Amino acid sequence: MSVARMRVAWPALLATIAFGLAACGSDSGGANVDVATATTPVVTTPAGPPLRIGTKNFTEEFILGELYAQALRAKGIAVRLTSNIGSSEVTHQALVNGTIDMYPEYIGTLLSEIAQDTNRPRSPDAAYQRAKKFEEGNGFTLLTPTPFSDSEALAVTPKYARRHSASSLADLKRLAPKVRIGAPKEFSARFEGLVGLEQVYGVHKPRFSRLGFGDRYSSLDSGRVDVAAVFTTESQLAGKRYQVLDDPKGLFALQHAAPIISKKALAAHGPRLQAVVDAVSAKLTTARMLRLNAAVDIAHRTPRAVATEFLRAQGLL
Repeated sequence: MSVARMRVAWPALLATIAFGLAACGSDSGGANVDVATATTPVVTTPAGPPLRIGTKNFTEEFILGELYAQALRAKGIAVRLTSNIGSSEVTHQALVNGTIDMYPEYIGTLLSEIAQDTNRPRSPDAAYQRAKKFEEGNGFTLLTPTPFSDSEALAVTPKYARRHSASSLADLKRLAPKVRIGAPKEFSARFEGLVGLEQVYGVHKPRFSRLGFGDRYSSLDSGRVDVAAVFTTESQLAGKRYQVLDDPKGLFALQHAAPIISKKALAAHGPRLQAVVDAVSAKLTTARMLRLNAAVDIAHRTPRAVATEFLRAQGLL
């Protein structure tokens, strides 16, 4: 993916956040909690156990979890939301173990890291159908995917790119083993990580630093690492502060999000559940997801408050 296609003008992005999200409150949020709050309309929910929604461990996932949970509650479906469970490997296992009933996942990650299917489908729809078939063989299914795709990528500072003539993942082969790559710990064992960098681009044994999600950009800024794993809908990539390395061989797959849900939970709550979730997903374009992420990461609003205002603006609350 070229940098030009994914870059958003920084002043315009901030102006959009200020205009579109200024009415949001500043209630406190947190991980691993049931997040029903006064910001969500009070609705009489049916008897029986709630739908247990989980999320992975970064900003966009927290927002997606809030969007689905609040929209479902508004339609009378009881929900328990548990945020920040962990990586795909951890969160999917929670689904398999029956700890949660549903969570938003990225189709490319699901295929390459959970299904261990590293063959790249010819289209987003083909990827979705392949992922859905895999999950249905395990007692789960995928609901309708989002319009946006949040691909994984590697980024450097422009200064590093100029100094080392680095514009592509292919250039990392020349820079290894001295090049320092920082990413969450799962990156070291993933195909869309160090495994694929070696297999696809011949990047042999770079220096790897385990970083928390919140430490990636600051580690680039400080020079602790040369290259950091990022997501293409992250607001930090707006402007010219960082440069995303091109991926001409397609190591990093398209990453449309789709909620994975147990067939049992879907049947228990009926077609209304899918209708509500699909209605939310349909609104999530790339431009909107960029603004939602920026409202949390740049404007420092909570995922809960940002989700509430977005749903109200879209007529979903």
